[in-house]
Amino acid sequence: MLVNGVWQEKWQPVQSKDEQGRFIRQTSSFRNWITPDGSAGSTGVGGFKAEKGRYHLYVAYICPWASRTLLARELKGLRDFITVTVVNPKLSEQGWQFAGFPDSEPDALNSATYMHEIYTRVDPQFTGRATVPVLWDKKTRTIVNNESADIVKMFNSAFDGLVDASKKDTLPDLYPKALQADIDELNRYMYVNLNNGVYQAGFATTQEAYNEAYDNVFQALDTFETRLNDGRQYLFGDAFSESDIRLFVTLIRFDAAYYGLFKCDRNLIREMPNLYAYMQRIYNLDGISRTVNIEHIKAGYYSIKALNPNGIVPIGASPWLLSE
Repeated sequence: MLVNGVWQEKWQPVQSKDEQGRFIRQTSSFRNWITPDGSAGSTGVGGFKAEKGRYHLYVAYICPWASRTLLARELKGLRDFITVTVVNPKLSEQGWQFAGFPDSEPDALNSATYMHEIYTRVDPQFTGRATVPVLWDKKTRTIVNNESADIVKMFNSAFDGLVDASKKDTLPDLYPKALQADIDELNRYMYVNLNNGVYQAGFATTQEAYNEAYDNVFQALDTFETRLNDGRQYLFGDAFSESDIRLFVTLIRFDAAYYGLFKCDRNLIREMPNLYAYMQRIYNLDGISRTVNIEHIKAGYYSIKALNPNGIVPIGASPWLLSE
């Protein structure tokens, strides 16, 4: 936690809680937008024009919010447009750290040791948590945005005029105009009850808060299992949308982390046939497997000392076989 630009205490998983012991997530702080012409987006200021090679993502494979942006980058053909640095999955006493774990990297852009140094280079008086993802502008050397929902929407459309025309027709529209209201409604439900619901179960500090979150998680999973009963490929039929990104990143972590560590233990995803097949279907899309690193996911979640003080990583915490 940074207070006026100074790291104050050892990293803790619970950012805030209400009077009933419910986990409350921090609001993202940087909300500028990349646009085709550099004009201001729906929040923040202008000056961030879509350009090949100008922008960079700081991500953690463990983090579902960061992984949303990696999926969008793959699905929209932006690997050559947006460079990436992957942080160490194990949470240090100063939060996210660079390098020191297989498939994690040093910070080649800013030579930082910890992610919080990126925040204070932009705002020396920053107060809050240094989260990922972070979308960085190499040109002006500042943070564009650290809200995954915004970044996914940017990646969906801001670079359309620069992508190879021969590939454009094969790339999904993650937020089609005709479905936007439905996507927004489903995303709200999914966030409250499932995406953030698993964290509210795992980080609950009262039995009442845990019971409420647990019920919400499995009611949501049952809802999505039923939704897929008609044989549809994705949540809105044959069209892949940003809602599918949001569901996938939670499902892929569920059996390995949320089931055991977060006490969401009614059943595994592999025991829900529609959701299990859906998860595999998305994993097998071109490029998506590159966004998933189960060793990072396990090492990261099980490094949370408040939940796993001895740091033991279960051997069998990857029960799903995505190669089937």
